[in-house]
Amino acid sequence: MKKLFLIRHAKSSWDDASLPDEERPLNKRGKKDAPLMGSLLRKQGITPDLIISSPAKRAFSTAKKMAKELAYPKDHILTFDKLYLSSPAALLEVIKSQPAEVRTLLVFGHNPELTQLVPLLCDHPIDSIPTSGVVSITFQTDTWQKIEKMNGRFDFFDYPKMHKEPL
Repeated sequence: MKKLFLIRHAKSSWDDASLPDEERPLNKRGKKDAPLMGSLLRKQGITPDLIISSPAKRAFSTAKKMAKELAYPKDHILTFDKLYLSSPAALLEVIKSQPAEVRTLLVFGHNPELTQLVPLLCDHPIDSIPTSGVVSITFQTDTWQKIEKMNGRFDFFDYPKMHKEPL
C-alpha cells in the first residue's frame, strides 16, 4: 500500500515585485499555516518515508516547516524541477519514479497542477487546493510505478481555514 499526500505551498509574499516567481518567500500567514498543517498530520500519525518538493522557495520552505513538525530531517527533502511550472502528467512521472520502499510520500507543489492531478488519481474532484492544503490518496499497490489514472482511493482533503475560529 502507498500513501500519497499532495500539498500546496503555504501563502507566499508579493511584497517584492522585483523577485522572480521562483524566489517568492512565505508571508506571515504562510509561516503559521505550514506548521499548523504539519502538526495536524503528525496528530493523525502520518510519518513520511520521503518528502519531495518543487525547488521554488515558497514550496521548499513549506516542506521544511512541515517536515519539522513531522520529525522528518530537513536535509532529506529532495527537490525536483518537474514539480515547478509543470503539468499533472509531469507530476505523476516524478511520483511514479520514487523507490518502492517509500510507503508514505509527501509532494509539495503548486496549483493548478496539484488540483488537476487529484481527479486523475481518484474519483474525487476538488475545485482548488488552497495554500497549505493537503490531499491524501491511498493506492493498493507495492510500487509507485503501478499508480495509474483513477486507481487511488481518496482519504481526505484538509486546509488551514478548516481549523480557524470564525471572526
